[in-house]
Amino acid sequence: MAKNNISTIHFLSEKIKSIEKEVKAQAALSRQYQSLLTIPGIGNILALTIMQEVGEVSRFATVGKYCSYCRCVKSQRLSNSKKKGEGNRKNGNRYLAWAYVEAAHFAIRTCPKAQRFYQRKKAKANGALATKALSNKLARASYYVIRDQVPYNADKLFG
Repeated sequence: MAKNNISTIHFLSEKIKSIEKEVKAQAALSRQYQSLLTIPGIGNILALTIMQEVGEVSRFATVGKYCSYCRCVKSQRLSNSKKKGEGNRKNGNRYLAWAYVEAAHFAIRTCPKAQRFYQRKKAKANGALATKALSNKLARASYYVIRDQVPYNADKLFG
């Protein structure tokens, strides 16, 4: 039974590789794609997803509006540090929200600075909040990487 499971895993892995190869061949890869690949946690499929879902990054006036569109920030209104209501928390692009959370999970495993940031946030709150905070950081970084066409710099992101 274990041999059957292993052979199924190998078969599906090969199918996934062939699908990824076909998608990359069909998609028009731009400089945005190459720039996004420099960010830890963002691989081929996540870079394609982000590139296709964002479109022209110039339509976002500020990085805050981009992060809000990506559902990486809370949708609440504050006045004088008092909560005055919550906006529509389903506003924005759910696929970008998913992509940045996935990128955060991968970044935790591969990037030591991201892992330290995550552990620091997790110690103060819970794991879900820490993951969302890291996804916000990655969204902010990707905004600047796409807009300015520069490679990712971990020192600028994590200080």
